[in-house]
Amino acid sequence: MIVWINGAFGSGKTQTAYELHRRIPDSFVYDPEKVGYLFRKMVPEQASKADFQDYTPWRECNYSILKYLDEHYNGVIIVPMTIVDTDYFHEIVTELRRDGVIVKHAVLWADKEIIEKRLRKRGDRKNSWGAKQINRCIVGLSHKIFENRIHTNNMTVEMVAESIADLFEITLLPDDRSEVRKKFSRIKTQIKQLRIFT
Repeated sequence: MIVWINGAFGSGKTQTAYELHRRIPDSFVYDPEKVGYLFRKMVPEQASKADFQDYTPWRECNYSILKYLDEHYNGVIIVPMTIVDTDYFHEIVTELRRDGVIVKHAVLWADKEIIEKRLRKRGDRKNSWGAKQINRCIVGLSHKIFENRIHTNNMTVEMVAESIADLFEITLLPDDRSEVRKKFSRIKTQIKQLRIFT
């Protein structure tokens, strides 16, 4: 099974993905952005695109990798990735489903002000790329194809993960950590996602 966690940049996809990973024994977090970073390094400037999702090979590559993982990995594959273009969604998610792959999809939804606050909290500036995409994400993710919207304004990461697990009938390990350990886990995940560490 693939669990695709969608949402605007700053909506909490990665934190939620790693919380699910921590509490689902047989699980793997697959990050399509890493394929995008590869394209940025390997494509000359004259052929480059501002958004790596606009590369047809990026979409084809992620489709192929996810199909391979589904065929060879007997566990839950968690994909934290913003995707708001319906055509791109079809090229990856719909095609996987047509091939018999079980893909569960959820959108982490939050008010614009909340997303802006979360982006600032993780170090993004007001005019960062993620901040500039908020309106596009809100409009794009309003399309009916992006099902299972979870309103996260007043939810912790743990609550969001548990909501996704309930929605898709996934059993989670119990969470007996202290608040300090939970905060440490979130900081650790955030540091791991900084590009200088990838």
